[in-house]
Amino acid sequence: MPSKDPLALDNQLCFALYSASLTMTQLYKPLLEPLGLTYPQYLVMLILWQEDKLNLKDIGAQLGQKSGALTPVIKRLEQEGLVQRLKDPLDERALRIGLTEAGSALRTQALYINQCLFQACAMDQSELIELKDKIISLRDNLQQHSK
Repeated sequence: MPSKDPLALDNQLCFALYSASLTMTQLYKPLLEPLGLTYPQYLVMLILWQEDKLNLKDIGAQLGQKSGALTPVIKRLEQEGLVQRLKDPLDERALRIGLTEAGSALRTQALYINQCLFQACAMDQSELIELKDKIISLRDNLQQHSK
């Protein structure tokens, strides 16, 4: 039975979201190990598999992070031979991140990860889509409030 205390940890939406996110990223760890990726690296790869040769600022915007915070992630992906940093032909100060052949090929292996997470969620597809949409709506509302 939930506590009536409004400050009880189990009554906090923020904690429910935090603990679910933490559990989700912990589930990813053993799935990403065979690909040689960390979770932040995987997020960057997901973006690049969707649209290659993106500006570093655009990747950061999609992840809600500043470019500087992504630099170590990108450097490690580059060292692993999965991405390459490219000068933007329209703006020499801008940096584009492009997939290498090995980075593109990794996409096929990553498809398995979605299947594993879908099974772990133990919800049907329509429930997961509805939940994802609600979380995105919550995020967008919170971002608007924080401005």
